[in-house]
Amino acid sequence: MNNIKTSFSIKDLENLTSIKAHTIRIWEKRYNLLHPNRSDSNIRNYSIESLQKLLNVSFLNRHGYKISKIAKLQSEDIPKLVREIASKGEQKHHALNAFKMAMLNFDQTLFFNTYNNLLQESSFKDIFYDVFIPLLNEIGILWQTNTITPAHEHFISTLIKQKILVNIEKVQNLQQHTKDNVFVLFLPLNEIHDIGLLYINYELVCSGYHSIFLGQSVPINSLIDISNQYTNITFGTYFTIKPEVDDIIDYLKNFKDTILHNTHHKLFVLGKKTKDINPKLLPKEITIYTSIKELIKTV
Repeated sequence: MNNIKTSFSIKDLENLTSIKAHTIRIWEKRYNLLHPNRSDSNIRNYSIESLQKLLNVSFLNRHGYKISKIAKLQSEDIPKLVREIASKGEQKHHALNAFKMAMLNFDQTLFFNTYNNLLQESSFKDIFYDVFIPLLNEIGILWQTNTITPAHEHFISTLIKQKILVNIEKVQNLQQHTKDNVFVLFLPLNEIHDIGLLYINYELVCSGYHSIFLGQSVPINSLIDISNQYTNITFGTYFTIKPEVDDIIDYLKNFKDTILHNTHHKLFVLGKKTKDINPKLLPKEITIYTSIKELIKTV
């Protein structure tokens, strides 16, 4: 239990629930909604039960319930009402909160139960686009604002990757390559954020392509052998934290000279660092995509 975060600042609550700290204070004062502890210097801190309650209150408020009405509910009736609404087709937003609670508590059972409930009404692809991508975007912000630790991020990311891998294996067991195109997916040296690329691998396998997933931190020179083995490869990579902004153009030039020169190979790049790339500086063999959906539409 020592690894579980049990105390939250009002800024943590704002980051986790998207409810402004000012609003939280008003709800406390006017509706007696939460009961924070206070430090000797009168600074609020909140229990994990308060966070859970506020996530549920936020869910109800987004679905048309006035805060004055919510405040009159018994504490035990709030999660019941949330589950009732979620069961009527609002499961995905409820799941987003449940996944965040699973992350904060390192609760694998809650993660799996929430995922399995989603599967009853949604495909894996829908879950990835509608729940996992928004969740990962929120996690990035929570990490940057020190609301969560790297351990929280790694915990939830590993569970999401497990689900992608399981679904890749299911498809691989059901079908063989039906198309001649070869894709080689890799991350640059010292880049470890592979969820997006792993999901692209899943989409390519589903579409019948021969997709070779090499994973994290792959030096350019180590791609030479595989480049020589096939005559027409579409390489794919993701820039999340690497290369550094000032090194991106040099990296792409090195890749072109080392791997693409005098071949029919191509490269596509995704990731938040692509916003720093000027497409006019790129050779025709290299394409930037702003999202996974945009890429998948073209393959």
